[in-house]
Formats: sequence, structure tokens, C-alpha cells
Amino acid sequence: MRVRPTETRGRAAGSVGVVITDVAGVRVGHWTDPEARTGCTVVLLPEGTVASGEVRGGAPATREFELLSPERSVSRIDAVVLAGGSAFGLAAADGAMRCLADREVGFETAAGKIPIVIGMCLFDLLVGDSAVRPGAEEGYAACVAARSGAVALGQVGAGTGATVDKWRGRAHARSGGLAGATVHHGALTVSTLLAVNAFGAIDLGGPGPDPGVEDARLDEAFGVGLENTTIGVIATNARLDKTGCLVVAQGGHDGLARSLSPAHTRVDGDAIVAAATGAVEAHVDLVRLLAVTAVETAVRDLAG
Repeated sequence: MRVRPTETRGRAAGSVGVVITDVAGVRVGHWTDPEARTGCTVVLLPEGTVASGEVRGGAPATREFELLSPERSVSRIDAVVLAGGSAFGLAAADGAMRCLADREVGFETAAGKIPIVIGMCLFDLLVGDSAVRPGAEEGYAACVAARSGAVALGQVGAGTGATVDKWRGRAHARSGGLAGATVHHGALTVSTLLAVNAFGAIDLGGPGPDPGVEDARLDEAFGVGLENTTIGVIATNARLDKTGCLVVAQGGHDGLARSLSPAHTRVDGDAIVAAATGAVEAHVDLVRLLAVTAVETAVRDLAG
């Protein structure tokens, strides 16, 4: 097994790594407003991609997530939009959907093709200009910008206003951002792209937050509201059905639990989509194992 982390270590924004685009056919584009400190990121997936996902945080902001459930009829997925702006940012998915419709990409119906676009948002309204939020035009622009190859990471796109380590209170927050890592096992590739905006701290192997220490400050931190959330995509070239993709998404959340302390709180909206392009036969439990490693590596690498 070979792990390929990002190259974000020690950099606030704009570093470049080849991460989720290591999976053939996957493309990524950003729209970023560095002054307002918000943005959005579009992950375009190749024809025939199957996906599922899971939410474990208590305060999600999502669009079309229910259709990812294995019992739902539609198995294909065309794009995932990650955005700042809290629930306002879900409008960015409208732009990505319009961009794909212009290209005649989507699920075939008698009335034409309907793009299948999943949206997930994080809360960044307190770090910049809360009146500026990613919307349809910004989502369209990120979709147009989507490319294969190198991906900008750090405080760009959906990670522009991301922060972490808020469990001790907002005054102790530190920069988060977009992170990613790729794991290879022979011909099998599992890669992730995450917008890390967590209530918890990035866990580098030491003891985690102790709820018994400084209780008053911890109570204050939990009282700041639903101002967090880590969202992301795991892509693999494995051939999986929707149930298998759900298993992989669950593995991704295990990676968050290993690398963020605490993770999946009631004031986070942690959500992960797992997408399989179907090029390589692989056992689902192996793919899940690699997903755990990819997510854990990506988050910890963001801390440097």
C-alpha cells in the first residue's frame, strides 16, 4: 500500500497536489473569494460513476443526499458540490447542475437528461463577509473551471473560510481548509478531497480534548452554534454498487474519527460521499480500509 499525501503542509492557501484527480476521469474546479473568505468546489465524476454517502454530524446542510441511499432508484452521480455559506451555499449546486445540463450530462428521462448533483455545505459566515455566499453563478464558474491533474488545496474553494479547533471557544480557532490524500494498492486507487471545518482539533497522536477540563469554557464552545462541519468526497476506481459505496463512506467517517478530536459532534454536520468509477475489481473491505487511511492522512497533513 502506498499513501500519497497532499503538499499542503505549512501553507495557508493555494498549494497544489494531485489528489482526488488521481482517479481517472475525476475533475475538480474552484470558485474562491479570498476577501469574503468563502468559496465552492465542484467535483465532476465520469459517466457510470456509482455513489452513496453518510452523514454523522448533528447539523448537516445537504442537497439530494437521500437519493444516495442504497434502496433509492438512481445509482449514478454526475457531480458533488462542496461549498461555504452554510445552507445558503447549497444554491451553488444549481449552477453546477445548469452547467452539466448545458453539456447534456445527466440521468436519462423522457423529458431529457437531468444531472445528478449532490451538495454539501459548511459554516464559514463568521470569518469573512457573511453577506457573500456561493450561489448558482459561482457554482457554474467552479464547474467550468473543473480540470484533471493538479488541484489547488488549502484555503481555496470550499475550504477558503474553514477553521478547526473550536472546541475551546471561537477565540482559539485555527485555519482549516481543503485537504486530500491518495492511497494505492496495486491497480486500486482510493483518494479523498475534504473541506475541513471542524469543531474539534486535528489529532496528531496526542491526548484529545478532555470534557472534564475547563468545563465552563467547553460549555461556551458548545454554545457557539452550528458553525462547523467537515465535508468531502472519496473517489475510487473500484467497481462497487451503492451498498459498497456506503461501506466506503462509513470508512471515511472512521478516518475523521481518527484524525479529529472530537468528531461528529452535534454542532458539526460531517458528511462524506463515496464514488466508484468501476475500472478495477476490488473487495469492498479493502477499499474501505484504504478510505480510512486516505481520510486520516489528509486531515492530519493539513495540520502540518
